[in-house]
Amino acid sequence: MTISPEERQQAARGSIGSLVATSLALAWARLWRAEIRYDAGTRLLVATGRGGFGRGVTVGGVFLAGRSSSPALLRHQAVHAEQWAKYGLVFPLRYLLEELGRPGRMNRFEIEAGLKDG
Repeated sequence: MTISPEERQQAARGSIGSLVATSLALAWARLWRAEIRYDAGTRLLVATGRGGFGRGVTVGGVFLAGRSSSPALLRHQAVHAEQWAKYGLVFPLRYLLEELGRPGRMNRFEIEAGLKDG
C-alpha cells in the first residue's frame, strides 16, 4: 500500500522530530519488505512481516511488528507515538533512562501507554 503524505503527517502527530523518526522507520520497513498500512483509528502506520520486531516497537508514528496486532496493542502503541511527538528524537533516550531506573511494568512510559493493553 502507498502511504500518503497526509497519513505520514497524521502518524507523526505534527511533530518534526516524530516525522523524522517516522520517515526513518518507514525506510527500515521498506528495506525488509514489510506490509505497511495506515490504521485510521489509532493514526499509526503499521508495518508487519519478515524482519519485524517480534511483538513490536513504535518508532515515531510507525509500529514495526513481526505479525498483525490486536486493537488493544495498537491503542498502547498509539500512546507511544504520542510520546514520540511530545519528546521528539530524545524520546528513546528518555525511555531507556526510565527503563534503567524503573524496568518493565514500573516504567512510567509503559504505565501511561496502558499496561493492560500493551
